[in-house]
Amino acid sequence: MHNRKQQLELSNSESCFLWGPRQTGKSTLLKALFPNAQYFDLLLSTDYQKLLKQPQLIREQCLAHGFTGENQKQPIIIDEVQKIPSLLDEAHWLMVNKGLRFVFCGSSARKLRRGHANLLGGRAVSYELFPLVYPEIANFSLTKALNSGLIPRHYNSPAPNKLMQAYVGTYLKEEIAAEALTRNVPAFSRFLEVAALSNGELINCANIARECGVSNPTVKEYFQILEDTLIGRYLRAFQKRKKRRLIQNPKFYFFDLAPVIYLTKRGNVQQGSELFGRAFEHFIWMEILAHSSYSDLDYPIAFWRTSSGIEVDFILGDHETAIEVKSTTLANATHLKGLRSFNEEYSTHNSILVSLDSQPRLTEDNIKIMPWNIFLQKLWAGEIMK
Repeated sequence: MHNRKQQLELSNSESCFLWGPRQTGKSTLLKALFPNAQYFDLLLSTDYQKLLKQPQLIREQCLAHGFTGENQKQPIIIDEVQKIPSLLDEAHWLMVNKGLRFVFCGSSARKLRRGHANLLGGRAVSYELFPLVYPEIANFSLTKALNSGLIPRHYNSPAPNKLMQAYVGTYLKEEIAAEALTRNVPAFSRFLEVAALSNGELINCANIARECGVSNPTVKEYFQILEDTLIGRYLRAFQKRKKRRLIQNPKFYFFDLAPVIYLTKRGNVQQGSELFGRAFEHFIWMEILAHSSYSDLDYPIAFWRTSSGIEVDFILGDHETAIEVKSTTLANATHLKGLRSFNEEYSTHNSILVSLDSQPRLTEDNIKIMPWNIFLQKLWAGEIMK
């Protein structure tokens, strides 16, 4: 059992949405936080069929228990709420008229938005659950994380490859394809493979469209589906131009390493290889993204790249912190080129190279070279972004 950083702090006074991709541990977390809660699980066929036909059963059961805002000890939980959007109307009535609190859990808000479902008019706080992060894992293994991903079942399994195959084959290629509202499932499956090969790189929709045999607008819609269903998200380009002409195209990262591992058929990555470097950068991105959310700082994350190819992997905040990620064991001046170019144009509070170096160092121009584990310790201790 992992001690998750996400604790839904406001759930004792507010209703909440908890979003996250499948198998990130949402249900496990809710059962640990609220062991005595009234729980409606829409993955259970019995709950699903009854509530699909009669959504008012939730209201009737809550009234029968005599729940009010004064006597309710734990929130009422509706798991996979996107499967029956009409339940939000019943919950809304109970929130307004009885003062009840809910936690609505789901893996996609897409169906709710597209179906114009009742999103409670700002009456519910939104939280997100990510795959496991560094401080949640005792005896953390970087090699294991880069080769199995950080979905809890995958990281904890002695044989994660079979689990990854099931996850991608059953969930991504079937359920997400159904979200696409398209009959061209082979094209969508091909798109997933091409998107995985492009993970962490600049998105070129025209090239991807040619490889998949679909149009540019279809590729953009497919990416939007992945973002709406929390399977991945864009990393936007830093836009505040001063001297150099900047690249505007975004990058796209999957929410975890597991889909990339399986879809690219890459096998185990070994330290020193190009694949290891890309996986290492993806891992640091995942940690930063989760920290931004869990810390409630919600700082923007972007990348900086000039038209001549000079790049910094992650710019946090307005331009307070610049982070370059290199899988080298001994960082040198070549690895610092991007950070130094960025610092020529912008004033940063933190300029950090995250690497596999064994010891931290500080350059004469105040760039911090940090071993990855020390960087993550400082990140989660609140010493990088405050």
